[in-house]
Amino acid sequence: MRRVATLVALVAAAAAVTTLVAVMTSAGAAGSPPRAAAAAKLGQAAPRPSYYLALGDSLAQGVQPDAAGTSAATGQGYADQLYAALHRGDPGLRLVKLGCDGETTGTMIGGGGLCRYAGGSQLAAAVSFLRAHRGQVSLITMDIGANDPDSCITRPSLAQMAACVTKSFPTTVANLTKVMYRLRAAAGDQVRVIGMNYYVPALAEWRDGLLGQAVARVSERVVAGYNRVLTTVYEAFGARVADVFGAFHSGDFAGRVTVPEVGTVPRNVAAICRWTWECAPPPRGPNVHARAAGYGVIARAFLLADRG
Repeated sequence: MRRVATLVALVAAAAAVTTLVAVMTSAGAAGSPPRAAAAAKLGQAAPRPSYYLALGDSLAQGVQPDAAGTSAATGQGYADQLYAALHRGDPGLRLVKLGCDGETTGTMIGGGGLCRYAGGSQLAAAVSFLRAHRGQVSLITMDIGANDPDSCITRPSLAQMAACVTKSFPTTVANLTKVMYRLRAAAGDQVRVIGMNYYVPALAEWRDGLLGQAVARVSERVVAGYNRVLTTVYEAFGARVADVFGAFHSGDFAGRVTVPEVGTVPRNVAAICRWTWECAPPPRGPNVHARAAGYGVIARAFLLADRG
């Protein structure tokens, strides 16, 4: 009886997210420097410096669990890999990473998160940097929203699924709108801005029998709805969106892939197991963060968005 009640709750949550997303989307959303010294020795002019500003949560910092299971920032994140690809064609490009583990849309605006910034918040620091380097910033990337209270992204419990639809969506939209407004005002209309949608960590629940498969299916629908809301806000401010949800094959339950130590699972579940630490044994797993290869997939999604 408890399992029946749980499945009924899941179906209700999925229906709620579909309705809310339809309403909200129809309404709209209000490194290191290059080798300048070497160039000087050869009598060449140093490349004109420009900046890539990476904003967001732990994914923007490239966080992964270490051997003890502690999440730590690495140099393998999507921002690092995207920068490496862009730097080859733009030797003057420099990477500035302001992302913070655990950041929410709320702490991004008002501070109070795990990181400390000049000005009190990540947004304040970003705005200050943009104003100080007006005309020199060529790209801004951002991922934010996964850590919001009652978020639909990071392994929500069954009880949180309904809450994330009714409570987190409107708050995230309001906060993200404020963030994008201030960034655009500071950066100007010509700066390339790329936001990111999210993959679905809860797909790993598929391995836990019928109930786990129900959770995986409903989670995919809820995150898809959450991503549509994020996309609406980003596009309202002229930003492109890196389709990480699609790059991780998040909606593909049909294909079957065999993964070592996991078994034969749907393609989307295989992607989560291969590209994140969700299916890893303790102490490293389960962990929602991407592996180095997964961050590479995210970086390619940003490149595709950048190239249109």
